[in-house]
Amino acid sequence: MSFSIVCDAISFEWADGTPVVSDLDVAFGPGRTGLVGVNGSGKSTLLRLIAGELRPSSGTISVAGEVGYLPQNLPLATGSTVADLLGITRQRAALHAIESGDAAAEHFTVIGDDWDIEERARAELDRLGLGHLDLDRTAATLSGGEVVLTGLAALLVRRPEVLLLDEPTNNLDLDARRRLYAAVRSWSGVLVVVSHDRTLLDLVDQVADLRDGTVRMFGGNLTAYEETLEVEREAAERSIRAAEGDVRRQRRELEEAATKLDRRVRYGNKMNANKREPKIVMGARKRAAQVSAGKHRATHAERLDQARDRLTEAEQALREDDEIRVTLPETEVPAGRTVLTLSGLTGLYELRGGPDGEGEPVEELVVRGPERIALIGPNGSGKTTLLKRIAGGGPVRAGYLPQRLDLLDDSLSVLANVRRFAPSAPVNEVRARLARFLFRGERAERPAGTLSGGERFRAVLAALLSAEPPPQLLLLDEPTNNLDLASVRQLSQALSAYRGALIVVSHDLPFLETLEVTRWLSKER
Repeated sequence: MSFSIVCDAISFEWADGTPVVSDLDVAFGPGRTGLVGVNGSGKSTLLRLIAGELRPSSGTISVAGEVGYLPQNLPLATGSTVADLLGITRQRAALHAIESGDAAAEHFTVIGDDWDIEERARAELDRLGLGHLDLDRTAATLSGGEVVLTGLAALLVRRPEVLLLDEPTNNLDLDARRRLYAAVRSWSGVLVVVSHDRTLLDLVDQVADLRDGTVRMFGGNLTAYEETLEVEREAAERSIRAAEGDVRRQRRELEEAATKLDRRVRYGNKMNANKREPKIVMGARKRAAQVSAGKHRATHAERLDQARDRLTEAEQALREDDEIRVTLPETEVPAGRTVLTLSGLTGLYELRGGPDGEGEPVEELVVRGPERIALIGPNGSGKTTLLKRIAGGGPVRAGYLPQRLDLLDDSLSVLANVRRFAPSAPVNEVRARLARFLFRGERAERPAGTLSGGERFRAVLAALLSAEPPPQLLLLDEPTNNLDLASVRQLSQALSAYRGALIVVSHDLPFLETLEVTRWLSKER
């Protein structure tokens, strides 16, 4: 099998010395590969290394062909346009100059063979449901989903041999996700995708599991991968039970051997006291007994140590991801208490019976008690704008988690960031809170700028829920973005412990179902 991407013994650490990968070997061949692993395992960093955005501190990376890379968050330069995002601004300007009669040689050089670049760009935009976008439109006016799809369109226009996608379904509405799935299905080159989207990961040909600094390949899609892990988990649990039984048996045999040896010693002492055998014979018997006892005891002790080692190995083979633990009684909102009243709304509908139900116009939004409200709707309909209006529009104690997770100061540690939200809380109390969000010990001292997407989300959530005073209304904008599958489960657990009101913008229906949504709202253009 020929490999298009080969990483040979690569290592990388951040500027502060925090290691990410060490002596990692991995190769990706033709077809679609889903790269999975817990947050912080180095998935996004590995994509950036392959794309050339980062350089390994040691080892080599070789890629056959041009690389197209779609990061989690596309950088948006001030004043950039849709054409800038597509990467066609210079060629488009050269085309327009030639069309207006300017036949300068540099224009032809810029264009090269891409005389149809503008038509191809518009065709890819239309294919992804963005045919309504003007190429001169300012990128800052696009929704998060429109930015992601425009970035994908830019890659499809370039036609690279290797495509790297990092959480490409972030911020995409249901229709946009279906268009992205179609693009992935039709991709004929090499594709490596990091995602938590189950539907997307069921389209891949193989799964690469990055865990504890090594990559393990599994043939098949996400469903096949999870079935394999379940078989391994059951086998590991059987091994643990067998090893535990072996430890108990070896401990019992060691105790029985010690009892027998003790009886022999007492018998020998009794014979010696009665002098029933010659002294030289009894001395020899005593020495032989001591040697035999030592060997016997050492044998059983060694067997017990071996049984304990087998138990440790069996326990390590059982994959268990840490769980977020949150207890926040101070955020509790009694049923019936009004936490939000917002009037003058347009384009908002309450859906009866779930996300596919009939909608009734809502001109005034009233939230009472610990309601769980899901806010859905197409990209660009104004869901984020509505959340921002709620966050800044009244006396309600609201915590707002934006899509881009830009509440943290990247130059400060996780601990220092959370203390900004809870300045009067003792340091040990803040550390205890962070530990519940899986930031223990030195992890709490890491600079926020070195965190993975999932780690950053946990840090922002810890900061919001530690705020003084604690929020009684939590506003979450696409909270499952950048989270691995284990972290989505952890988020569900954290939100289940939150006792205030909740408004969540998300296109992740399986996730919303875990929140036991009490009301469904839809925002239309």
